[in-house]
Amino acid sequence: MIEFRHMRTLVALRETGSLVEAADRLSLTQSALSHQLKDLEDKLGCELFVRKSKPPIFTSAGRLLLRLADDVLPLVTGAERDITRLAGGETGRLHVCIECHSCFQWLLPAIDKYRGDWPDVELDLTGGFSFEPIPALSRGDLDLVITSDPLDLPGLKYIPLFKYESMLAIPLNHIFRSQSHVLPSDLTNQVLITYPVDRNRLDIFTRFLDLDGIEPERVRTAELTPMMVQLVANGRGVAALPNWALTEYLERQTIDARPLGDRGLWSTLFAAIREDQVAHPFMEEFILTSKETCFNNLTGIKVV
Repeated sequence: MIEFRHMRTLVALRETGSLVEAADRLSLTQSALSHQLKDLEDKLGCELFVRKSKPPIFTSAGRLLLRLADDVLPLVTGAERDITRLAGGETGRLHVCIECHSCFQWLLPAIDKYRGDWPDVELDLTGGFSFEPIPALSRGDLDLVITSDPLDLPGLKYIPLFKYESMLAIPLNHIFRSQSHVLPSDLTNQVLITYPVDRNRLDIFTRFLDLDGIEPERVRTAELTPMMVQLVANGRGVAALPNWALTEYLERQTIDARPLGDRGLWSTLFAAIREDQVAHPFMEEFILTSKETCFNNLTGIKVV
């Protein structure tokens, strides 16, 4: 019954104090404005203002509708502005999920830069270690997933960020230092330190050990990359980590590292998004910023 146009009309009448000027502000004829107000009064069953007074004196019902207009119209105007900006790609929701523990090292600086350039984007970040992020992306619960394990689901697009090599981190006094690379069979008597995720999400198993049916002597988990490196440095085991995550520790000679296999174990890191968001400028810019941050700060990665 009560429409936004009615509220805008009453506000215009209050602010101009004249039916003629209110009609002019709203790009209506005075006759059309009068009919609109009379039709509303008939539906409500009461008058909204005293017509013979100048400026118009609003009745109790009219003042009630004006209070409603003062509350509602700014919200409507704000929503219209946000929708316009959203249609233009200037704002939106960007909920990012990481399947890669080590990726916090480069993603947080990328987010800091992006947030400064795109302050109106609703940005959120979560780790995807206790649930399946890619199906969540497909459902619309997430907007972007950093992953090295693409799933073939309809409506998703995987944009390559960079290629990286997984290396086996070893203590400085380890026997593997005398080898040019490590074979799967070499790990049968080794404690393997991994992140606390399912083994089917770890390349050291799915693309290295499992191919030869090899199991390490024991698996130990650690939450954070620095914890894993310290365990390795203390001789508590070995760990497969991205080459770029090991750079600072190799430079400080905290640990050493060897390739996995004679050709190395190379993977591609992707930004997974829904196809309907590919052309959004704020999404394109986030991916571009992420790539630039990676190649400016990480050692050992390659262009896909």
